[in-house]
Amino acid sequence: MLLHALKYLLLPPLVNALLMLAGLLLWRSHRAFGTSLLVLGLVSLLIFSLPWVSYWLRKGLEPHEPPTRIALQEAQAIVILGGGRDYATPEFGWGDAPNNATWRRLGYGAWLNRETGLPILVSGGRINDEALAEATLMARALKQAFGLETRWVEERSRTTAENAEFSAAILEREGIARILLVSQAWHLPRAIPEFERAGLEVVPAPTEFASRPPNGMIAWIPRAYHLRQSTQALHEWLGRIVYKINAD
Repeated sequence: MLLHALKYLLLPPLVNALLMLAGLLLWRSHRAFGTSLLVLGLVSLLIFSLPWVSYWLRKGLEPHEPPTRIALQEAQAIVILGGGRDYATPEFGWGDAPNNATWRRLGYGAWLNRETGLPILVSGGRINDEALAEATLMARALKQAFGLETRWVEERSRTTAENAEFSAAILEREGIARILLVSQAWHLPRAIPEFERAGLEVVPAPTEFASRPPNGMIAWIPRAYHLRQSTQALHEWLGRIVYKINAD
């Protein structure tokens, strides 16, 4: 949990704010250095807020294409990974509910189910010891919003590696070896090796690809939305580095 908290020190906007704060504190005693830190913090914040920058940061994370018809026919199950939750959401009357990233995965998983008829496994636990596991919320959403029953609900995992480990154990008992793995396009390159290490054959089923900015000046105007997209992409790049170090 400490590493989970410390990683945010390296991500916008906190890292930018810390640079600017350090610049202010050093400005009197080391004016040139303090000014440099102030400028670096502000300029980098604006750069990460640009639509084109957020697009290219995400685009580099997305090597996989949607599955072909042949690949769909060869799969045996659909595995949908949890992507987070919103707390105490009033509109559904459920209490907690899947967040936007998870809804995107559920929507694509539901579409794949309609196309293939394959059974669905949802995977996601309790990151902060919540009352209901994320997978429970996902199964509820699939039933009430899409009219689909979930075959398996994996409620123990707290990381992508655990998603793979615990899901593979469930599917192995059912004799299932080849899956469609549903997650954001930027997340799958990190998720797929974990599921393959767990003994499953994976057909990537990516969703929510990076959207190219429109033409014109609007693509060069900093916006909070694109800062968030850049932060998410940087978080994923950082996660890949950590996973690679741990694997080595």
